[in-house]
Parts: sequence; structure tokens; C-alpha cells
Amino acid sequence: MCGFLMYTGNDIITAETLGAMERRLGLLEHRGPDDMALARVGPGTAAGFRRLAVIDRQGSRQPLRYADRWTLVFNGEIYNFESLRAELINEHGATFATDGDAEVVAAAFHYWGEAALDRLRGMFAFALWDAENDTIYAARDPFGIKPLYYLVTRDGVWLSSEKAPLLDCAAEDLDPTALSLYLTMQYVPEPYTLHRDIARLPPGALLTKELGRAPTVRRYARPAFRPDPAAEEAAVVADLRAALRDSVKAHMRADVPVGTFLSSGVDSTAIVALAAEHHPHLQAFTAAFESGHDELEIAERSAQELGVELIPSVVRPADVIEALPRIVWHLGDPVADPSIVPLYFLCRTAAQHVTVVLSGEGADELAGGYTIYREPQSLAAVSDRGPAIRRALRRVARAMPEGMRGKSYLERATTPMRQRYFGNARVLSDAERSRLLRGAPAVGHQHVTAPLYAEVPDLDPLTTMQHIDLNTWLPGDILTKADRMSMAHSLELRVPYLDRRVFDVLSTLPPHLKLPRKGRTTKYALRQAVDGIVPSFVRDRPKLGFPTPAKAWLRTDLNEWAHHVLSTSGAKTLLDLDYAHDLLKEHERGQADHARKLWIVLSFCLWHSIFVDGVMPARTAPRTVPSI
Repeated sequence: MCGFLMYTGNDIITAETLGAMERRLGLLEHRGPDDMALARVGPGTAAGFRRLAVIDRQGSRQPLRYADRWTLVFNGEIYNFESLRAELINEHGATFATDGDAEVVAAAFHYWGEAALDRLRGMFAFALWDAENDTIYAARDPFGIKPLYYLVTRDGVWLSSEKAPLLDCAAEDLDPTALSLYLTMQYVPEPYTLHRDIARLPPGALLTKELGRAPTVRRYARPAFRPDPAAEEAAVVADLRAALRDSVKAHMRADVPVGTFLSSGVDSTAIVALAAEHHPHLQAFTAAFESGHDELEIAERSAQELGVELIPSVVRPADVIEALPRIVWHLGDPVADPSIVPLYFLCRTAAQHVTVVLSGEGADELAGGYTIYREPQSLAAVSDRGPAIRRALRRVARAMPEGMRGKSYLERATTPMRQRYFGNARVLSDAERSRLLRGAPAVGHQHVTAPLYAEVPDLDPLTTMQHIDLNTWLPGDILTKADRMSMAHSLELRVPYLDRRVFDVLSTLPPHLKLPRKGRTTKYALRQAVDGIVPSFVRDRPKLGFPTPAKAWLRTDLNEWAHHVLSTSGAKTLLDLDYAHDLLKEHERGQADHARKLWIVLSFCLWHSIFVDGVMPARTAPRTVPSI
């Protein structure tokens, strides 16, 4: 895993520009502590690279040149690179100077052009300069596992693995639309960032920058669900078991130590069990809390049964206060998901033992794991009624007092899905968001989700919800925190569920093989596929999520800290922090549980302190980016 920076401009690259790029590249050291290189690759183009050496550790240095035409900077892993290399040699007589996957990416583009993108199995973000046509191609994997930021200025185009190296090239203006969407969704949805000038390349997108022309962006891949009502359970389960086993085997390929994350759930336990088939002394890592509100007991039991070593990371409130500014700095934009905290410490512990970990991200979105996916079933008694009845029940709901039993149910059941559903993080109501914002426009989720709903007008409700999450929640929250928290500790995190072969199976599941109508089972087909692979006490266990004691913390150990953050934050020019103080007081008195709402505000206040006010507590990442 690595980090890169590429620039192409209208003027000749000077030594001064290269010096500034080298300083900016230093902000990516955590992504690649093993090597650093910077080169002027064309008259107006330069590329820099920070390397975490995982495969072909002695070779495959970047920026990588191929066929005296291409220069590549590449972040990620291509799991089928050996078969692609053999195909390129046999069909085209391609030659290779390294044993790694980066050169295969360059060669594939050389011989197959943009069609090469459809051949890559893995996670990636890269920038490739074509000397023959003075053109840059930059692409991101179909699921958005690896990040790619870009900035267009009047002088040229910048590409980076993270946001920080681009900040001093961009205007300081914040994007009010992105801020409103953050308050709605608890993360900044792609392609937005909180800085107006900096954007994220969407998953499965290709950016092309030709000399003298503005860059263009097109989607080359968009994973799509295509449920098959005629799918037979036995065949699907067998295919899924084979695909998972093959994916985990491919994801274990490395020239450095590989471990796994392990929680109490079926997703990570299946990964550990399948990885242990290829690793006789596998190490697994789990997070625990000093308060004991965690999954440690189940994880220990699973590790013992699977014969792997379990190494816990214990999170203490004092550690949380110290680490939160660093966590926010590494994120680049706030992600107000409390599970980021244990993930940060989990990655820190794992990095002390291994260089690569396998993790279970993506299983819930692809296999139907979230309990909220049952909402269409639970609301059907009302939502399936005729328009006149729904309108009448809507009027009844409006007349009911706040907090009255049944009011929320009727409101949700009489609201069309495309208006009510935008993912798992339904924390702030529209009224609360409007109350928090000071003067900025209140932009709702439909700004992001309406085009996604329009893409799938004929999908069943459950799969429609998965489609929304696949394109918003997964890249915006789940994969963002996974990449940034692992890379903060120079740890490569791999996600076997987000594999093309696995998705080919999971994308065809009909609703009843995800959430059977009877019982509370989620991810039905996945649980059947790992029967006999994971312990039964895990396979049959309901989904728990990643429990984080944020509610208790904000009433006790983090209460004083939270008051201090709200009282001293410069974000009061953008948010009504007096209202946030009122929420905190209600929370600490036990009158309500405002933990998630407060986490959204506190995360933004920390972000504002670091990226707007330029105040970073000691022993953290650099507070500013050097300027040219």
C-alpha cells in the first residue's frame, strides 16, 4: 500500500516545484514509510511516490517507467497480476523488469488501453502518464476501496492519494453543500470534500487529462445488483463458498506478514477461518474497551476454536481524547462514525505485528446484513395500502404528539423510500440540521441519492437499499475509515468480500436468500455458505455492529473534553454550538441519548480546528502543508 502525488501543468517543471512536491509528499509518509521517490517525468509533469513494500519488496520502485512511454504511480494490490502478466507475455510478447503488480498495470494499459481496467481484480488508485500523447490517465477501483483526490487549478491538475498535500494549492473556501450533506449523512459523500476546490474521483471512474484540455471523468465500471428470482439456494451457497475461499486465498498473497481482524460477527470470523487454511500460525486482532462493552469474549472463543492467536487492543478514554485529533487529520474530512476510534487502535496494534490485514468490510452491503434492510417488510402493512389510505394515515401521524408510540412508524410507512432512506446513518432530523446550520443552505440527501434511485426503478425494495449503500455509505464511511485508519499506521488493509468473483455471486441473490421473511436472520446465504467453516455460535449470532461506548463516554470520561471542544471551537461561525451545548447537557443528565448527534458536531469542530484554524495538538500529524 502506498501514497502518490502527480502534477501536470502548463509550465515547465522547475527545481523549485519539485522541492515543493517533495515537502508535500512528506505528508504521505505514513502511507509509505519504506521508500520515497520523486521525478520529473515530462516537461510539465512530475510524479512522487511513498512506498509500503508488500510484494516484490526489492523491486517495483515507483514512479515506474514502462516501454519508454508510460510512467505509473500506483496504490493498491492486483490479485490476478500473475495471470495477467502471463497473458501479456503469451499474446503480446510483453517484457517485464520486475516481479510486482504495478508493472503489470502499466503493461496492460500499454497493450489493452482503457479496456485494461476491466481486467484488474483488486483494489487500486493510480495515475499513469503517457509521454507519447502527453496525457494522464487516473483511475480508481470499482468499489472505491482506495482513494484518489484531484484538484484543478488554472495552472494545472493535481492528483493525490490523500487530501492534505493539495490543501495549499486550493482556495480556502468551504463547500456549504458538502457541510450540509455531512450533517445529514455523518460523512461527506463522494465526490465532495469540505474544500470546494478539491474533489474525489468516484469509484470505478477514469479521469483523463490531455495537454491543453480540461480533465474529463467517466465511469468505466459500476457494480450492479441483478437479483435472480430463480436462483437455487444450494447452487448459490456452493458458488459463494467457492468464491470466498478463492478470494481469501488471493488476498493472502504477500511477501510480508499477513494477519486478520476478528470480531464476534460472522463476516470477520469467516475470513479468519478461511485464512487459517493457508497460514498455520495466523495472528488475529480485535478491539476491546476498558469498560468491557465489547466483543472480546466471543472473539477469544472463536480464536481458540479456529486455532489462531488473538491479540486484543484495549481502548481507554484517555487514549481516545489524545488520538481523536490525529484520527480527524488522517481522515481529511470528518467521518462521524464512533467505530473509527476502536478501528484506529486496532490498526495500531496490528501494525506492530504484521504489514497486511484482511478485514470484513463490504459483507453487510453485498449480502444483506443490516437490520434496517428489514424495514420494507415491517412497513408493508401500511406502505402497501392505496394512496388514499396512506394520505389519511399520514394526517393521523402528523396529529399525534411527538414521542407517541406509532407516530414514527406511520411517518416512515407513509413516506416513499426514496425520500426516507439514504443509508444507515439517520441521526439528525431535517429540523435539527437546519437548527445547527448558520446561514448555509440545508441540502438534503436527495441531492446525492435521487440519481441513484433513478438508476434502479425496477429493483425490489431491499436490493434498492443495497444499491444506495453500495454507492454512498460503503465508499463514504466504511471504506474511507478502513483506508485512513490502517494507512495511519502503515498497515495494508484488504477486503476479500469486495472481490469481483464474490460480487458476481452476491449480486444475484434474490431477497429471500438475504433476509428470509421468517425469523431475524440477516445474510442468510452467506451464513449458509460458511456453515462448517465458522463456529455455529458465531454463524447463528445476530448482527451486533462494532459497539463503541460513545454514549457512556460523553456522560463521563469525555464529558469535560466535549464541553471544552464546543466552547473553544471556531466552528461557531458555521454551526450553532449553543444548541449543541444544550444537547450535551440533556445527554449528560440522562434525559436523552444524543451521543451520535454530538459525535457529528464534535468531529466537525475538531476538523475545523485543524484544517481551518490551523491548530493541531502536540504529537500529531503536520498541521499545515508547505507552500511553493
